[in-house]
Amino acid sequence: MQRDDPVSPVETHEPPLKSPASRWAETVLASALTLAAIAWALDLVTGVGIELYDAQFYGLMMTLALPLAFIALPAKRRTMRTATPWYDWILAAAAFAASAWLIVRYDSLVDLVLTPPAEAVIPSVVLIALALEGLRRATGWTLLIVSLVFIAYALVGGAIPGRAGAQPIYWDQLAAYVTLDINGILGSALAVATTIVIIFVFFGHILTRSGGSAFFTDAALLGLGRMRGGPAKVAVVGSGLMGSISGSAVANVVATGTVTIPMIRRGGYPAHKAAAIEAVSSTGGQLMPPVMGASAFLMAEFLAIPYSTVIAAALIPGVLYYMALFIQADLDAGRRGVGGVAKEALPRRATVARGVYFILPFAVLLLAMVVLNMTPQKAALLACVFTVLPALVFGYGGERPSLRQLASSVRTAGMASLEIILICVAAGIVIGVLSVSGLSFNLTYSLVEVGGGSLLLLLLLAGAVSIVLGMGLPTVGVYVLLAALVAPALVSAGVEPIAAHLYVIYFGMMSMITPPIAIAAFAAAGLAKADPMSTAWSSVSFGWIAYLVPVLFVLSPTLLLIGEPLDILIAIVTAGTGVWLVSIAIAGFFVRILPPPMRIAFAAAGLAALVPAGAFPGAGLTDIAGVLAGAALIVWELRARAGAAPETRTDPQPEPQSEQT
Repeated sequence: MQRDDPVSPVETHEPPLKSPASRWAETVLASALTLAAIAWALDLVTGVGIELYDAQFYGLMMTLALPLAFIALPAKRRTMRTATPWYDWILAAAAFAASAWLIVRYDSLVDLVLTPPAEAVIPSVVLIALALEGLRRATGWTLLIVSLVFIAYALVGGAIPGRAGAQPIYWDQLAAYVTLDINGILGSALAVATTIVIIFVFFGHILTRSGGSAFFTDAALLGLGRMRGGPAKVAVVGSGLMGSISGSAVANVVATGTVTIPMIRRGGYPAHKAAAIEAVSSTGGQLMPPVMGASAFLMAEFLAIPYSTVIAAALIPGVLYYMALFIQADLDAGRRGVGGVAKEALPRRATVARGVYFILPFAVLLLAMVVLNMTPQKAALLACVFTVLPALVFGYGGERPSLRQLASSVRTAGMASLEIILICVAAGIVIGVLSVSGLSFNLTYSLVEVGGGSLLLLLLLAGAVSIVLGMGLPTVGVYVLLAALVAPALVSAGVEPIAAHLYVIYFGMMSMITPPIAIAAFAAAGLAKADPMSTAWSSVSFGWIAYLVPVLFVLSPTLLLIGEPLDILIAIVTAGTGVWLVSIAIAGFFVRILPPPMRIAFAAAGLAALVPAGAFPGAGLTDIAGVLAGAALIVWELRARAGAAPETRTDPQPEPQSEQT
């Protein structure tokens, strides 16, 4: 099937025609970000005799990113910039000078953060102010306001009585601590962003420019397009595949939704439903191994556990998520009478077969990290090699990428990483404030105290807080913020650390589809020309599994592959059965349209089967009861359908689409 490749999420950073000076500065700084990350990953820096503290390298990357923010990003967001104004050149120079000074003098200043000299305080204040302004330009007001609130708390918290108070600290100490200590800006968040995330963004660019995104969409279309509800299933699978490496649910909606949403609508779905399917599918990609929108690497860093442990724990919840979406897409299509894509609209089988080598980079990536214990960044670079070489030899869809196109990925990867770096700088400010003020302990204590000793109440509270704090933020920002603020409360209540961190990222990502600020759903609604709130509520219904499964794997970590093999197997089977039964209830269709009492019965049986046996004493009995009740309901429906006359639908339905576009 010949068609234009959808716009890559990273390519949305491409500026309009700009002045030569702006374009040149952007190219140099953005390319330097990517090349420096590659050089660090390959140990080329030490190889040429340059000795740097790790924190100095992270600061060097910030020294490149902050000036780039003022050169590339206009002060008024979402406006077109054709030239960098004089005042932004001054701000870029100030950001470069302040950051560079602190990095050059890092060895001498790092031990003086509690008695900082003027040469540390002045550039630190300038750096924090300009970093927050760059953050506002990149992401808007939400994270900026959060950061300012935490800074204000650190400065005045010493005067607040009781447990709400903070350890007293002067403004100069706070500025120096946040910018120089490894618990601040130069800590783990910026470390992962500058050493791992950039490399994976680069891998995503290489994959897209080589034709990989087109291949995965075509492969999903060829394999699923002719099925009942084929267009929706293509969106579920295709958006999930690309969403895992995109790092942004909204960017993935824009990239894949331009193809999938019109295709779903032509299949007979209303606009808001088509948009909801795409929004939920793209959001789930951030929860699906192996990359999880880069949060998997951050999680491994924060928990000090192997990356393989993170992806193993996240695998079953991710599979259950997409299993629920796929089943609902099928059942909803059955209810609506939606068929598949017309045969002539499918890509040619031979074309897709010639692109099967795009699976190789992912196999190499996983093999290198899990079996060979290679660092994620080196594994990603190796995957780039196994992407580029076959693409240059074989091409895809009759086209081969040019060397110039592949080389341009160096620049565009740097541009696409800018927002993530700025978010991680802000996250470092928040983490630094939490550390120096003692607020992290106070927040944990307050959440546990409000939970009143009830784990379920604490989970509900933590989920609500995660949704609220996650609104409007991309994946990395959501996870870093919640890992610092909410996850410790769950861990202190006895929750497995990996379960606590997966819990907050699940609910944080659900902010993307949960009203009132469901930015992924709103982006999809814009593409579909649908009502935003209708799309958001439809997304909540379609993505129901993501609100429930985190509670279950906290109550019983068997769904995270923690426990005895037999217990894990039983938990997976019963959870899968429960997902199927609840999906039938939500779709209101099995082999026929279900009346309300049957929908309630299917939902009750499914929820009972979903609960893992180790969740609470006697939960094994609910598993058995749910599975048996579900089996009885399915037999009942099959017999009722076999003995019933052909059903006449009472709601208007489109004609089956299996032979038309």
